[in-house]
Amino acid sequence: DFFSSLLGVVGIYVRDQDEALEFYVEKLGFQVHTDAKNGDYRWLTVTHPKSAGVQLGLFLPQEPTLDAATARTMREMVAKGAMPPLVIIVEDCTSAYEKWRSDGVEFIQEPVARYGSVDANFRDPSGNAWKVIEARS
Repeated sequence: DFFSSLLGVVGIYVRDQDEALEFYVEKLGFQVHTDAKNGDYRWLTVTHPKSAGVQLGLFLPQEPTLDAATARTMREMVAKGAMPPLVIIVEDCTSAYEKWRSDGVEFIQEPVARYGSVDANFRDPSGNAWKVIEARS
């Protein structure tokens, strides 16, 4: 088996890397893992202390990864909230909601009990949707 880890980096597109970095670090408690520039390209990843083995890449939709027209389309799609939601599993959804809301995270759905758990939803400054789900006991 040649895998040292099955999942290392999960990337999302953001409209502004500095804005995204501030949001994920200051409001959600992530930490910078890698911040490296190569010309106009910036490889920016963060990790959360509870999931230190997985990095969240905060990437701009830009060349050379995408052609210019596709990059524009991706920026529009993210801003409209058209990308699939990402999921954060927490021990207590209501407590996470209260903490993050007090830190300035704007939720689009308060905690709701359903399907045997509790969940809430927010968007990051770029429009990426996040679902916060309480771990089932």
